[in-house]
Amino acid sequence: MNSVDQYIQSFPGPIQLILTQVRETIKKNAPQAEESISYAMPAYKLKTRPLIYFAAFKKHIGLYATPSAHRAFSDALSNYKKGKGSVQFPIDQPMPLDLIADMVRFKVKENSGS
Repeated sequence: MNSVDQYIQSFPGPIQLILTQVRETIKKNAPQAEESISYAMPAYKLKTRPLIYFAAFKKHIGLYATPSAHRAFSDALSNYKKGKGSVQFPIDQPMPLDLIADMVRFKVKENSGS
């Protein structure tokens, strides 16, 4: 799999919709980010630095915004299962697109050095 379109199309329709919403949220808030597949999932880089990754799993969408974003948004993420640099958004709940947008903007600012 070598494109984000192919990645999204490999899932059932309802999951494709969620993945497309996450993708559009990232692209809207980081229009200069370079989109690719890395670690077998959609990946976004800005100025050659990792910005954010996401992936679909059986029961959740995993969002990987690196530890700095997860620390910065720890209160907002408190209701979700988390790892060091990941958060799991359950598929059976509304996707928190506003929170994802905030995290992307945080990472853009961090990667831009401002």
